[in-house]
Order: sequence, then C-alpha cells, then structure tokens
Amino acid sequence: MSRLILVLGDQLSEGLSALREGNPDTDTVVMAEVVEEATYVKHHPKKIALIFSAMRKFAATLEADGWTVAYAQLDDTDNAGSIVGELLRRAEQTGAKEVICTEPGEWRLINKMTHAPIKTTILQDDRFLASHGEFEAWADGRKALRMEYFYRDMRRKSGLLMDGDKPVGGQWNFDHDNRKPAPGSITPKGPLKFEPDNITGDVLGLVEAKFGSHFGELRPFWFATTRAQALEALDHFIAHSLPTFGDYQDAMLRGEDFLYHAIISPYLNIGLLGPLEVCQAAEKAYEKGDAPINAVEGFIRQIIGWREYVRGIYFLEGPEYAQRNALKQSRNLPDMYWGGETKMACMEAAVGQTAREAYAHHIQRLMVTGNFALLAGIDPSQVSNWYLEVYADAFEWVEAPNVVGMSQFADGGVIASKPYVSSGAYINRMSDYCKGCAYKVSQKTGDGACPFNTLYWHFLDRHRERFSSNARMGNMYRTWDRMDEEKRATVLSDAGAVLAKLDAGEVV
Repeated sequence: MSRLILVLGDQLSEGLSALREGNPDTDTVVMAEVVEEATYVKHHPKKIALIFSAMRKFAATLEADGWTVAYAQLDDTDNAGSIVGELLRRAEQTGAKEVICTEPGEWRLINKMTHAPIKTTILQDDRFLASHGEFEAWADGRKALRMEYFYRDMRRKSGLLMDGDKPVGGQWNFDHDNRKPAPGSITPKGPLKFEPDNITGDVLGLVEAKFGSHFGELRPFWFATTRAQALEALDHFIAHSLPTFGDYQDAMLRGEDFLYHAIISPYLNIGLLGPLEVCQAAEKAYEKGDAPINAVEGFIRQIIGWREYVRGIYFLEGPEYAQRNALKQSRNLPDMYWGGETKMACMEAAVGQTAREAYAHHIQRLMVTGNFALLAGIDPSQVSNWYLEVYADAFEWVEAPNVVGMSQFADGGVIASKPYVSSGAYINRMSDYCKGCAYKVSQKTGDGACPFNTLYWHFLDRHRERFSSNARMGNMYRTWDRMDEEKRATVLSDAGAVLAKLDAGEVV
C-alpha cells in the first residue's frame, strides 16, 4: 500500500529515518514550500532562500535515487499553503492512507503532525548523537543540568578526542585558551562562498517577490545549497580557519563579519551535514598536526556538547519552554533590533551584520544583542522570536534554549547558573566596537556613559532578591554595595533615563 513520506526543509539528509522506513517502489515523498512555514515568524529572506533552494536540489537527488517526489513550489497555484494541507492534497492524489515522517524540530509542528487528519507515524530523528531517552536518563536525578558533564559523556560515547577513557591532551576543556581579543591585523579567509546557479536564481526571484518586506538583505546570496557544496565549505574551514578558530572565537571586529568561524551551522541544521562527520574532520586535522587542541576541542564542544545539550533541554522541558519568563521582563523590543537608528556602535554592528548575512557568531548574539535585551528588561518571547526570524541557522529546538535559557535567563536557571550580563568593559575588551562610539565605554554615569554600564547595575539592583545569594554573583553585589549612596542613585537615575527613551521610542 502506498504511503506518503514527509521530508521537511530542515531534514535534507539521505539517511533520514522516514526515508529509511519508506519504499521507493511504492511510497511517495512529499516536499513543499509553504507560506505557513515561511511566515509563522517573518524569517530572514536569506534563510528562506537557503531552505527553498536546498529543498529543490534535495528533491532532485531523491528522484535520481529512484524516489517519486511530489514537490510543491511556493507559487504553484494548487499549493495548499501548509504542511498538513499538502499531505492531504497528495493523499487524495495518490490514494495513500498513511504518512511517515521524522520528528520535526519544533513543538509547533509536532503538534500539527500529531493531530493531522490522516494516520501519521512519527519516527525518531536519529541524526543526533543523543536520543531523547538518553538525554532524559542523563538528566534524571541531577540537581543541575550543566552542559560540561553531558559533553564529557558525549566524548566518551563518540570516542572523539579520547585516549582510551581519558581525554586527549589531559583535560576535557581548553576554553581558557579561547578568549583572546582579535589582534590589530588579521587576514581571515572567511567561509567558502558559492555563486547562485539557475535553481537558486529562480528561488531568489521568488523570495524577493514574496518576502521582500522581511527584515534582512537577500543579495548577495552565497550559501551552500547541496551536500557536496556543504562538504566543500567544511573542508575550506578545516584547512583555513580551524587552526586559529579557538584563539579568536569570542572576538568581534567591525568589517570582519566571519573572522575564523565555520558558518556551517545552517548546513548542519537543515541536514546537509552530520555532526559526527564534522567533528571527525576537525579531529583528523588535530591528529595530522594541522590544528591545535584548543581550537579542535572548542569546535567539537560546540557541536557534540552544546548543540546536543540544548536539543536535549528543549525536548526535556516541553512545549511551554519557549514562553517562559522567569524574570517577568515585559519591555518591547526596540527598533534598533530591526535596523532602526542607534548611537550604540556595538548594537549597530551586530544588527547590521545580521541584516546583511543572516548570521552573527555566539558572542555577538549572547553578549551584545542578548546582553542588551536582558539588561533592558525586554520581553523574552519577543527576543526569542527575533532570533528565530533573523538567523539562517535558527530552528526552535536550538534557538529557544539558547535565547530563553542561556541569553535571557527566562527559564529561571535550567541552563545557566547565573544570567550572562556584563557592562561595556567586556565588549570593549573583546571588540573594536567601542572605538568611535557616540558613548564612552569608560564613562560610568552622565549623558555620554555607555548604556551597558548603567543598565548593568540597574539590572542587578532590580533583581537583587533573586540573585544576591547566587555564589557566582556575590562579587558583583559587593561591588555595588561598596559604592556610596549618591553614586548608586545617579547610576539608577541614568539607567532609568535610558529605559524611558526606549519606552518612548527615542534613539539610544
């Protein structure tokens, strides 16, 4: 009996569990570009173009492998506009009575598939190192779910950078070597870029016409859109950037949007690359002497450590996780996040890069745009939606824990043991953003003071009841308490003036 095999836009892997379960001789693969998925948040045009172009090429690959593929382009006149609608349409065409799919990466879509008016079997997505069951077993009985200990288990399971039961290099984590500010003169080669072919060119025209009003620049478009290209991009990173990646992975420079970062997360997250093959390529570079241990370990930790960990948290915590707001923050997201005018050079740089490339690295996301949102008391659901919209690698399973948990502390400490907040000093140390800024990072109060400086103390003051007993924040509160009363009052007044400008829609 014919069945429908659903393949979503972030499931472009030939080894997908739904495809393994299917039979090319009798089953039909369903793939669809639908308005509902492109607009439930207004995704960056580059992200939409990446997914649509990669989907079209993956469909062609499946057809070449002998599959019958029912593919709906966005502008097909009979396109139902939703995933479930497309499945029902194809079921009527083919007579299929059953759908097989691999578990989606968002509770929103899992709910739709679970309640679809056609028999649907949802299979485990086993493209990850840890299954839901394995993560639940790891988490069971633990008072704190800290990534470092999960990461060590993933190292043991995978054998990556292991010497028997000991970590290569004698320690699990070399992060202390990976926090250098960028030197004055660097020449990063950046990611490998690809010229759009005819298929991608057609998609770009479609996206321009349908989603041109979404935040972000569509052109120039250079992402890899096939597995072969993604593998080339990985090889390029391993050869040219991995050796220096570790040292400067936290650095930020104007005019250098990529530095030594891999920019392969979009390819991992839509299925063109697998996590183990990526890590094994990095490990091989270390074994050949082509990259140092701090760079390779730091890179592998991001993938089999952090990436696997946040997925585990997302599914462990359940469908309501993305809506949590433990700090009860409610301010609206300022216009500067959408490219509106700002006098803050760091925010202008991070948001401008995001608009251009649908990309920013983890420190730009955590310690610039995320840090400001947390200090300013912005509604975490608005912050979370912004990240989901603007980054090409953002899917809710990975985005929500990073934003709700790590960046905004809105989960109340499930992920982070303390909120990731800092004054302007950290940004000044790790970037050149503060040079030439309208604000003075060294100024603590007054009209010219960096907003990060005053908002930092305002945040600590207003959340004192929650955080003053946190062992990792004791020094912060002792420093605050040592300030004389008049200075504290001035800091809080100046921070209040910044927040009042945000509320009034004025330029900060």
